[in-house]
Amino acid sequence: MRFRLRHDAIVRTLRRNGATTVDELADEVGASRRTVLRDISVLRDEGYVIQSDVGRGGGLRLDPQSMQTTARLSVPEVFALLISVSAMRAAGNLPFSDLADVGLAKIEKALPSDKVRDLRAFLDCLHIGQLSPLQDVSDIGKMDPDLLAAFETGFLQRQSLRFHYSDAKGRKTLREVEPQAMLILQPLWYLVAWDPMREDFRHFRMDRISHPVAVEGTTFRRRRVPFEDDICPFNELTR
Repeated sequence: MRFRLRHDAIVRTLRRNGATTVDELADEVGASRRTVLRDISVLRDEGYVIQSDVGRGGGLRLDPQSMQTTARLSVPEVFALLISVSAMRAAGNLPFSDLADVGLAKIEKALPSDKVRDLRAFLDCLHIGQLSPLQDVSDIGKMDPDLLAAFETGFLQRQSLRFHYSDAKGRKTLREVEPQAMLILQPLWYLVAWDPMREDFRHFRMDRISHPVAVEGTTFRRRRVPFEDDICPFNELTR
């Protein structure tokens, strides 16, 4: 049994039985006594309150209110949390922001160092501004759930992105661009990319992007996105 499945089985057994011995847990999960003791130590580190009864048999008891507090999240999942919090803060409607920051910092600390580097590189591509009151937002659609995974590969590995795009007039085209930044102008989200065909930057509303994929074998250089004090003027978003 793989260690994560074994850990889950141990927690379920403790919740079901109320109290049990190390030997009984070992029989339940098909592992040695030493392995179960090591698993118990790991579960405690993850936040489970597992009490030991002193005496022969090594009785164990799980606090019924106990739960896992160590997050097991991927970089895209953590990034999704961070950009959501950032967007709400920029819009001025994030209550308990201090607690949110503390919680996100704890999640980041739980990630391996290489994942933290990826996360920070991803965050460097994020820009947040205010939407022009002239912008029409009546046609906002849902974003493709594959966007974030495609963005992670495209931004971190500097691979071009290919996707179908529907513009403001409903015209559909197949685009291949170099992702440079993500722009949040609540409630609209944009991919800012360099278009080699037009030799210029283009803004693509994320809710108009479908079937996004990172193109293997491609690479590009990072460009300075010309965001000014007005992070993205209204007339740049009408195309």
